[in-house]
Amino acid sequence: MVDAYDVNKGDDSDLEYLEEMPDITYGDEPRNKIKAGESLNLTEKDPTLNELLIGVGWDLKKFDTKPLDLDASLFLLDANGKTRVDSDFVFYNNATGCDGAVTHKGDNRTGAGEGDDEVMTLTLNQLPFDIAKIGFTISIYDMDYEGHDFSMVKNVYFRIVNQNIENEIFRFELDEELTGNEGILIGEMERVGSEWFFNAIGKTVKGGLGTIADEYGMIILENMK
Repeated sequence: MVDAYDVNKGDDSDLEYLEEMPDITYGDEPRNKIKAGESLNLTEKDPTLNELLIGVGWDLKKFDTKPLDLDASLFLLDANGKTRVDSDFVFYNNATGCDGAVTHKGDNRTGAGEGDDEVMTLTLNQLPFDIAKIGFTISIYDMDYEGHDFSMVKNVYFRIVNQNIENEIFRFELDEELTGNEGILIGEMERVGSEWFFNAIGKTVKGGLGTIADEYGMIILENMK
């Protein structure tokens, strides 16, 4: 178990905006979609895969006086499925992990516009060998605000791109109606020998980021406003 981690955002003057990312081309191949419960051998799919772009997107069904603020994050995990140190939790307030092998490219507070709403990057050959899994999540920032849950969200997707050749390896679209919980465990990448697999989960989680983080050995401060 590691120490509590502060996820407070502060005021808008501290807002870090998402960097403009290059357009991704797909060549002659269709986009490869996977579904919840499926497992994909990423190394077999693309043996050159090393520098990954991880894109997450969503749309809101409605806007009210306080629009829903969603956040993408990841957890670097050991063989026991736990974080080793605080910096293994990579999100808007801790933008790098493993000496720069993992980066979070910025916080998008509205989900407006085309393309990826939040982006992270990951370099596989720079990860320590005791990193056996990587968990990917989307969570609601101010989940105590009345009516804020994932029933307000649509068109959620997660994708992994080979940055070196700008090719999308797969796209995981959550097409079904999402339940009224405050977080989504998108899936996990798992190292098996010299290969990496992605296991698609797509499960909403009551209690959001705090519940997911607790499973991964982190303590998130209760006040997330």
